[in-house]
Amino acid sequence: MKNTPIYVEISIDSDIEEVWKATQEPHLHEQWDLRFSSISYLPRVDDQPQEFTYCTNIGFGMKVEGWGRSVGEFHSEDGSRTSSLHFGTEQAISIIREGKGYWKYQPQPESVLFLTQYDYQVNFGRLGSWFDRLIFRPMIGWATALSFDVLKRWIEKGENPASQFIRFFSYWLMTILFSGIWIFHGLGPKIYAMHPAEISMMRDAFPMDLSTAKDMLISMGILEVSLGLCWILYKKRKNLFRLQVLLFPLFILELFIANPSYMIHPFSPLTFQLSLWVLSLIGLWISHDVPTASSCKRRRTG
Repeated sequence: MKNTPIYVEISIDSDIEEVWKATQEPHLHEQWDLRFSSISYLPRVDDQPQEFTYCTNIGFGMKVEGWGRSVGEFHSEDGSRTSSLHFGTEQAISIIREGKGYWKYQPQPESVLFLTQYDYQVNFGRLGSWFDRLIFRPMIGWATALSFDVLKRWIEKGENPASQFIRFFSYWLMTILFSGIWIFHGLGPKIYAMHPAEISMMRDAFPMDLSTAKDMLISMGILEVSLGLCWILYKKRKNLFRLQVLLFPLFILELFIANPSYMIHPFSPLTFQLSLWVLSLIGLWISHDVPTASSCKRRRTG
């Protein structure tokens, strides 16, 4: 089955010269494009395409280094521009072997439509094709779209790409953390184990018989698992941060009223709840205007 080329499009409220500069000059390009750690132009030979090298850090001290060349630029009469690229790498570790693509800059009344389309050949035969189709191609398409949104915000609002990426990854780390915490504490100590300490805290807070306490514990476990799933499925996560900013102080107050001795237990619930409350405050603060790949158009029309 033939792969669909990667296509990403976004409208940037700026003039074409500024977008061109931010995407064509290597020291600017490498700041906003998540796909590259560094880009360096090689000395240009007269009447030859501009060649460059790139490097992408992939973690654990490993990196992929490759080559590229600007195979042509076209400036049309309507003011649009197109820049075509040929790229590849000789490193066997890279899923990409060689590819081609282009960037297009289309002036609009008060903005620039910036788009790219590219495709590539892969290494590792059928296994590489399978991995590319199911994992790598969706991932690099997403990284391209996220990078375009970071570029847009940099040009329109002046926010440095590095600070945008810090906010983005911090936001998602907190999302995964809170989801995991709620699901674990709902399923583990409450629903699966019905831990005696959980039952004891329940009965201290709300006097009831053992059977009722167990039923209440299961109900609370289901609510916590549901909240954990909301962190993954619900898009307006800023509301979840707000909810937690209100909930965690109430949990602390409830524990104190039920039995003040819980506050000095090893791995005290007090410090645990306070830590989550502070993280919720930080999350609420950084969750404003987080970069997103969803702001880009991912399919060509027409």
